[in-house]
Amino acid sequence: MIARLKTIAKRHWPRLGLRTILLSTFILVATLPGFGALFLRVYENTLVRQTESELIAESAALSAATAAAWPGFAIDRNRLYQPEPPTIDLRGSPILPERPAPAAALGTVDTAARIAAARIAPVIAQTTRTTLASVLLLDARGRIALGPLTGRSYATLPEVAAALNGTPDTVLRRNAAYNRTLPVEWLSRSADLRLHHARPIVVNGRTVGVLLLSRSPPALYMGLYADAGKIAFGFAIILGFVVVLSGLLSRGIVRPIERLGLATRDVARGAVVAMPEMPETAAIEIQALYADFTAMAAAIERRSRYLRDFAHAVSHEFKTPLAGIRGAVELLQDHHATMSEAERRRFLGNAAVDAERLALLVTRLLELARADMTPAGAEASDLTMLLRRLADAYSVPGFAVLLELPPDLPPVAVPAGTIETVIGGLIDNSRRAGAARCTIAATLLADSIRLDMADDGPGIAPADRERLFEPFFTTRRADGGTGLGLPIARSLLDACNGTIRLEDDDKGAHFALDLPLA
Repeated sequence: MIARLKTIAKRHWPRLGLRTILLSTFILVATLPGFGALFLRVYENTLVRQTESELIAESAALSAATAAAWPGFAIDRNRLYQPEPPTIDLRGSPILPERPAPAAALGTVDTAARIAAARIAPVIAQTTRTTLASVLLLDARGRIALGPLTGRSYATLPEVAAALNGTPDTVLRRNAAYNRTLPVEWLSRSADLRLHHARPIVVNGRTVGVLLLSRSPPALYMGLYADAGKIAFGFAIILGFVVVLSGLLSRGIVRPIERLGLATRDVARGAVVAMPEMPETAAIEIQALYADFTAMAAAIERRSRYLRDFAHAVSHEFKTPLAGIRGAVELLQDHHATMSEAERRRFLGNAAVDAERLALLVTRLLELARADMTPAGAEASDLTMLLRRLADAYSVPGFAVLLELPPDLPPVAVPAGTIETVIGGLIDNSRRAGAARCTIAATLLADSIRLDMADDGPGIAPADRERLFEPFFTTRRADGGTGLGLPIARSLLDACNGTIRLEDDDKGAHFALDLPLA
């Protein structure tokens, strides 16, 4: 099911630009608090609690005034301060049915309650004109002393019962008289609710009556309308901030990516790429991406140039033996009958030599390709053992391989086959060049081992030093040299993060190799 929904979403997902995604995301995030305040009733709950706080303050003032008007009242100067926070919560407080009509009660209202009601009635009348709250004064048995239906009882109401026991209480009740008239009123949960607050009247430490207040909280849409200017101003500030932030991110992310995309398309077309300037305002990751792309483009350009030169050199190297083989075949085809046996053998021998050279070239090309494509690995090799084995293998009468190795050389992160191919090829080159001695000296560095290979041969001409590592360049072409030995050695060492270079030496050929430690 989930996979099917993902497939449908991917099929119908629109193509969006990064600027659109950023702006939409920021606007959504900026409006989430507003939607949360609206749909999670945060703002409306604040309005309800504000109404309760107003009822608490009004009832406290009227209760104090009524107690002062009660016969026999004496000021309690030892009473402690007791702030009373609101307790109603739209998400958790129960909603009771509408307040029922007062029940019939036995007896008459207390005389003291009637006296206090007569004294406080003008104060309550003036107060309710401003607060719009309904106020009832009940005696100690819950009978109405001031208000409609005097003498009837509200003693059974839970809020009145709590107040008669000395504890103020606030409840939420339905308001059946409320009629919805506006379409937006469905947003408000408190539109058809009414708060009922009961507060005890305490005289000389005894509860002598209750003030019962009720009032409807302001509707949500009314609160929004009242704060419309502030809300619009805040939304404008947030929207402006979001636009500015989107612009900054666009300069730091979108524009650099667009420039990089253009450069990437130029690389794909094979054009000479002028790398875009790295923007200073771009993110660190974007700047790193620019640096990586610059290195990649340089490597691609270097590889492309290498492949072009390599293809040209291959065609040139193959042309000579192929031309020799083709000429020998044509001569044999045209003059086979008139040739002597010695001539036929000579032409066939020339063709065989050229074919052998072609085979050697193909073998060396495969070795070079494998060397170029060999990934750097973590294989460790015992350099001391390998060098001693190579010295024994290549030391012959008239040619000696001498080792100058410090004790306890650590292993190197180069495959044993690579070491044997590279060192063996260099030793063989020294022997073929006419040297009588090849010295290999090892030096332990911080993170690598340096090998200095020097012989006492004729050395390398200054004019040939720059081209020594070019494929197919050789000074021994007549002796069967292919010019691929040193390029293969360099590629094998490059694959292992090693290096090889020719050092200046007046006594002979001197190569320096750096092999990374394992």
